[in-house]
Amino acid sequence: MSTANEAAAAEAKLAELAIANPENEANDSDGGEASDDGDKPKAAKSKKKRNKKRSKKKAGAGAAGQTADLTVPVSQLFPGNSYPEGEICEYRDDNNYRTASEEMRAKDRLGEARLTDLRRAAEVHREVRQSVRGRIKPGMDLTAVAEMIENGTRALVEVDGLAAGIGFPTGLSRNHCAAHYTPNAGDHVVIEADDVLKVDFGVQVNGSIIDSAFTMTWNDRYDPLLNAVRDATNTGIREAGIDVRLGDVGAAIQEVMESYEIELDGKTLPIRPIRNLCGHNIGPYTIHSGKSVPIVANNDPTRMEEGELFAIETFGSTGNGYVAEEGVCSHYAVTGDAAANARLPSARKLLSTITANFGTLPFCRRYLDRVGESRYYLGLKTLVDSGIVTAYPPLCDNPGSYTAQFEHTLILRPTVKEVLSRGDDY
Repeated sequence: MSTANEAAAAEAKLAELAIANPENEANDSDGGEASDDGDKPKAAKSKKKRNKKRSKKKAGAGAAGQTADLTVPVSQLFPGNSYPEGEICEYRDDNNYRTASEEMRAKDRLGEARLTDLRRAAEVHREVRQSVRGRIKPGMDLTAVAEMIENGTRALVEVDGLAAGIGFPTGLSRNHCAAHYTPNAGDHVVIEADDVLKVDFGVQVNGSIIDSAFTMTWNDRYDPLLNAVRDATNTGIREAGIDVRLGDVGAAIQEVMESYEIELDGKTLPIRPIRNLCGHNIGPYTIHSGKSVPIVANNDPTRMEEGELFAIETFGSTGNGYVAEEGVCSHYAVTGDAAANARLPSARKLLSTITANFGTLPFCRRYLDRVGESRYYLGLKTLVDSGIVTAYPPLCDNPGSYTAQFEHTLILRPTVKEVLSRGDDY
């Protein structure tokens, strides 16, 4: 890692280069794939300033001060809550007045506390994934991978009960399994060199959740699949905005996803969006909060609204493009009436533990083990059967197929769209 003096010198050098070559600023937003303002010089200029501000913050203590094993809380790297902005995208068409509107700016300022929480959570996500992406390798046990991600998250966010911590169980779904797999105690699944691994984890601060995911492979034959899904996610981000119809976002995602194909074992296969998986909006302590963002065209006239937080999440598959529940469940969440009277004393005791530790946030069996629960299977089944807790088993396409996922969290601020979880990696 660089020293503090080296980091300061590097930052000064970057600033000099930015002044000498201002045209380079326009190319700092992940290839510009999610930029909305290429034909608006004024908007582009204002976006340059914001991107420059974010770049300077990323080049400072946050980039240089983190340890390889993730031990320094982000609050120490960004004193005074000066967490980096996400990627800023100007609104288009009927909403392009918002950037310069003083009324919209005033509304934006009212949400500063929420933005601070979201940016803190997003920075934790970026730093954790930057570390683990270089450490996850074939031959590793998925339990060790999950614990590496979760322990890093707890350290960087300064876990504090429901005030700050993990947003949901770490998803580590392989190959034809697209989502909702995390190892239970005693599972010993090992990453293989030909695996397609989806890594999906969340961070929450005061109930504001960042949900972001990526796909890892160790064989470049899967590159077209990853490229298709990454491109589709960036398309959904680009199309999202205030008053945009959810069905229109899905149509744009589908068109891009289906423009790709992949050759595997001598066969050319279409890449299909998984039509029964989707993105979603996010509420306080609620990972799926009412609205769904489809990844295929439909006639849903529901619109995105100002102030909403969305996870733009796309899945591509070499299989049927449809998932079903398969395998042993690990993911759960309280979705019913937590005050309902569970029949068994063991169920009532378990519900008390769940409510105290997770509230309405999703949890997994490993998390129950971690807080000291044991012999809870009957109690958990009772809570599920009574509708107080919902079980979310793994979701899989047909065996032998491969699935990929990319996801970002964005907020529709009154003045701009901010892709909170955007990083240099994806």
